[in-house]
Amino acid sequence: MSFLIKTLNPDFIKNHTKIVILIWILFIFGLVSGIMFALFLFMGSFTIIDLGLSAGDVLLVDAFLSIMFFLQHSIMVRKGFKQWLGKFMPNVYHNAFYGITSAIALLLVLIFWQKSPALVARADGIIFWLLRALFFLCLAGFFWGVKSLGSFDALGVQPLMRYISNRPDKSQQIVAKGPYRWARHPLYFFMIILIWSCPVLTLDRLIFNIMWSLWIVIGTYLEDRDLHREFGSQYLEYSSRVPMLIPYRIPRNKPV
Repeated sequence: MSFLIKTLNPDFIKNHTKIVILIWILFIFGLVSGIMFALFLFMGSFTIIDLGLSAGDVLLVDAFLSIMFFLQHSIMVRKGFKQWLGKFMPNVYHNAFYGITSAIALLLVLIFWQKSPALVARADGIIFWLLRALFFLCLAGFFWGVKSLGSFDALGVQPLMRYISNRPDKSQQIVAKGPYRWARHPLYFFMIILIWSCPVLTLDRLIFNIMWSLWIVIGTYLEDRDLHREFGSQYLEYSSRVPMLIPYRIPRNKPV
């Protein structure tokens, strides 16, 4: 929230009106899509706009929406796409463009998602409450990971703030503290558990859980490969002592 307070600086508003407006648009879209996605994970799937589809078409539409989101994320994060995008806009806007298109893609998924009436499984009693406790425990773990990163910027706001503040870009560094002592990609680990912690599993939600979990695992491997290329031996040493996704061993290294 501190970056929003900084945008209220009269000099920022006067000299960088368009960027300040863009930052607020990013925040609003990011906040709305994030809250809706959290509710979707917690409550189970829901339908906002009922398209009146058959049971089979419901699953096809939901699968299409998921694939659309995957492609948007996976293509736009590639270096080749960023180089192509550089022909049309300055680099300082690249992360913001990715952030706002990601938020819009996620909103489209949530708005047009179709819930299936077919119930696959439902947890009751103590299992229900254990799953609810697991959700909030992993949600806390997710924010623990975000705090440990220190520079987590899902919306692409930080390059814009550095630009209007005349501050140089920060070089990316390996974070090896907090949950990053247990796994190299703890945010993805927590997200997979959040996805599967809903006590009500309808058929569409089962499709969602499977597709999104597989996408996260594949994305983890691709991101890990990119980090190996970027940091070389430094990341190789880190990966030799810290598991990639599942924290299956107790860390022995001191936090960095």
